[in-house]
Amino acid sequence: MMSEIIVERAPRSDIDPYEDNVLLDPWPMYDRLRDMGPAVWLDKHNMFALTRYDSVLAALQNDAAFPSRFGVMMNEEMNQVLRGNTLCSDGDLHNMLRKVVIKPLTPAALKSLQDEVDLEAERIVERLVDRRTFCAATQLATHLPLTIVSNAVGLPEEGRERMMEWSIGMFNCFGPANGRMRDSLPVLDELMTYARTQAVPGKLKPGSWAEAIHDAAARGEVPPEAVPVMMIDYMGPSLDTTIFGIVNGVWLFANNPDQWDRIVADQSLIPSAVNEILRMEAPIQDFGRYVAKDYNMDGVLLPEGSRVIAYYGAANRDPRKFADPDRFDVSRNAAGHLAFGAGPHMCVGMNLAKLEMRSIFKSLARRVKRIRIVEEQRALHNILRGFSSLTVEVEPL
Repeated sequence: MMSEIIVERAPRSDIDPYEDNVLLDPWPMYDRLRDMGPAVWLDKHNMFALTRYDSVLAALQNDAAFPSRFGVMMNEEMNQVLRGNTLCSDGDLHNMLRKVVIKPLTPAALKSLQDEVDLEAERIVERLVDRRTFCAATQLATHLPLTIVSNAVGLPEEGRERMMEWSIGMFNCFGPANGRMRDSLPVLDELMTYARTQAVPGKLKPGSWAEAIHDAAARGEVPPEAVPVMMIDYMGPSLDTTIFGIVNGVWLFANNPDQWDRIVADQSLIPSAVNEILRMEAPIQDFGRYVAKDYNMDGVLLPEGSRVIAYYGAANRDPRKFADPDRFDVSRNAAGHLAFGAGPHMCVGMNLAKLEMRSIFKSLARRVKRIRIVEEQRALHNILRGFSSLTVEVEPL
């Protein structure tokens, strides 16, 4: 019955946003869906696509109509796995969990990491620039998250080297129940087993972020049963948003040398450049939401019990919000981008991601005159947008 109401009151499309060719080049699909309306019913997935900036923002800010406690993934299997963690909770429970997870990630708390991040950025950039040719994905972008962040999280050394595989696999499971999602389920099982059996007191680094979650549970600040899934907040998003953000930025600067020249000449533009990178190539392209009550999305009825997919990547290139949205401009005021979401569930790790990105590009701007792409391979992924490899050649200053 619900599908009949949807067909009557909403534009519909047979586009599959999760086909290989669409994932690799989603921009024409986003343009088409935005032009069709504020919400478009996807026949292949039985969910609404939200691709306009105002539509995505409305869904993210209204957790009464679009709650997260039913899961924010595009398949019920994954929604059940992570139900009750910071990402998939609302109201008092969400506030309780978020307060613990975000404590070491506030701007004030991250000041203690700033010097260490800057020093490591200098070391890796200097080493790679001396080589002239390197992979910006595997050698540059992964360095800070896999050294500083994994150490701060405090996981046991054994298994830590699997963090990238776990994170990539976990986010693939956020998508619809397609082949990529199914292929990643064993990796997800490995991650959850590690969180339950290894990320535990006695095995974690004393004073670490992960240990603080257990300490909070011992004090009664969070439910003990929530601890394993809360670990996912540190073991997944703390890596990918930063890694793909950095490599996407390198790619954008290589393809827009005039914008790199501006950064080299004026490093005060780096904070706005980081926002523009995140707007242009959002590392996380989309999350889902449940519709808890009938909702009028600018004339399109979203019935109670349906689901929507909020496409951050599409919203960030909506010409209704950003003039000439496909143009990379490091001086643009892109602070309103939705790469980190918005509202109550805005990404807890966004300050850390920006800190690491600023440090890397600051170090590059001091040493590199020009970035040229030698070879590139985009990551084929349900949710994340970035590169599995990006070989670049740099011309030192």
